[in-house]
Amino acid sequence: MMLLAIEQGNTNTTFALHDGETWIAQWRTATEMARTADEYAVWLHQLLAMQKMEMSAVDDCVISSVVPQSIFNIKNLARRYLKVEPLVVGENAELGIDIRIEKPAEAGADRLVNAIGGFTAYGGPLILIDSGTATTFDVVGPDGGFEGGLIAPGINLSMQALHTAAARLPRVAIAKPAHVIGRGTVEAMQSGVFWGYVALIEGLVDRIRAEYGKPMRTVATGGVASLFEGATDKIDTFDPELTLRGLLEIVRRNGNIRTR
Repeated sequence: MMLLAIEQGNTNTTFALHDGETWIAQWRTATEMARTADEYAVWLHQLLAMQKMEMSAVDDCVISSVVPQSIFNIKNLARRYLKVEPLVVGENAELGIDIRIEKPAEAGADRLVNAIGGFTAYGGPLILIDSGTATTFDVVGPDGGFEGGLIAPGINLSMQALHTAAARLPRVAIAKPAHVIGRGTVEAMQSGVFWGYVALIEGLVDRIRAEYGKPMRTVATGGVASLFEGATDKIDTFDPELTLRGLLEIVRRNGNIRTR
């Protein structure tokens, strides 16, 4: 069995291969709404060749995307080049969880996949922090149900906004500064954004726990989550494969592993 999992965020798209036992390869590309199925196929073919594999080795495909304009082309990649009917979160995938918000259809695919991945690995209740284009804080109930959460601007957006809106502030890389009190413009910007987000995480985790009223484990994932490792004791676990774990569990719940 060879599963191709595709997780598309607003900034990056991850392609990962699972052989039935473990993830054997992962690749990332910039998310571009206009990229066609043919372009994806050329890119994927080259990467598979580096693994000494061909397109025909893939037996199944699961897709999670928060970019509606791109889903059509990714599905065509699976159908035309992999010769499989993909399982798509939000379309034909049964998730097997309760979505306990006022309008369940508004819950992002990435947030639901993370909830499944988090509950599968750690049980519940949980606070899941996903640091990407946006920073999301999601609550998973004791039974795995999705109970809502918060959405804040991502750390990269905040740094970009400083540079764009303030004429004299440069574009700088996100990094953990040596001091909280910056002794130069770059260090001051890095400190404000980095420690500002640490304070955001700590404050919101405390408020969520207080409102929920039960002990909760906090798990962080996402492209920049590792920046905060060691900077706060409010995060219990850093799990970079949380979303992929959720996609794999969705495939299992749907009994959708096929062999040609």
